[in-house]
Amino acid sequence: MRTLLTAALIFAAAPAFADSHAKDAHAEKPKAGPQSGTRLKAEVWADNWFEMYVNGEKAMQDSVPITSERSFNSETAIIETQFPVTIAIEARDFKENDSGLEYIGTDRQQMGDGGMIAQFRDAKTGDVIGVTNSDMHCLVVHHAPVKTSCEDESDPQAGEGACAFEETTVDDDWTAPDFDDSDWPAAIEHAASDVSPKDGYDDIDWDDNARFVWGDSLKQDNTLLCRMTIEG
Repeated sequence: MRTLLTAALIFAAAPAFADSHAKDAHAEKPKAGPQSGTRLKAEVWADNWFEMYVNGEKAMQDSVPITSERSFNSETAIIETQFPVTIAIEARDFKENDSGLEYIGTDRQQMGDGGMIAQFRDAKTGDVIGVTNSDMHCLVVHHAPVKTSCEDESDPQAGEGACAFEETTVDDDWTAPDFDDSDWPAAIEHAASDVSPKDGYDDIDWDDNARFVWGDSLKQDNTLLCRMTIEG
């Protein structure tokens, strides 16, 4: 995990694009979506970057570019939507190229490591009504390197030998509420202690049921698509 931000999660709930900010005070004026009626407070932390859709419409994006060093941060946004809410998140860990490595050619050459956690509140009551955990579906769409020995190579070449990569293509409508994700695997829960560093993580009062999620490998799974539905 380079000190950058990358992660994706999926929530679909037909909201309008709501500005995301690390401070709640900056997220007090949501934009009403085409099916507004419920005010949802989304709180997300990802290593390194994420983009979120609600009911098929883009609703939130990490404010810090994935290419920024030391870009770990939490994001909060108020989104107007209606139940049921489908949340779809794309989460990415930083990689320089398809080898999955970062700091290539330096004495810091390594695989990055990802991780994401999110929770959703009823903005009116403050009650937590949805969290990331193994009940959601997450599909790894970029996995690299295929062998961890790639990070020890003096001249790692993406797509060759230990530095080969695996990609999965998904239909463009993967954020839509009616998209069938039944074949996607369950998200893998990871201990908070396995995800580090976590700058900005403590800015949010996390519910006890919220879990860090990712693929099987925090280091080799680089890009994920995740989906969940909040019934209300």
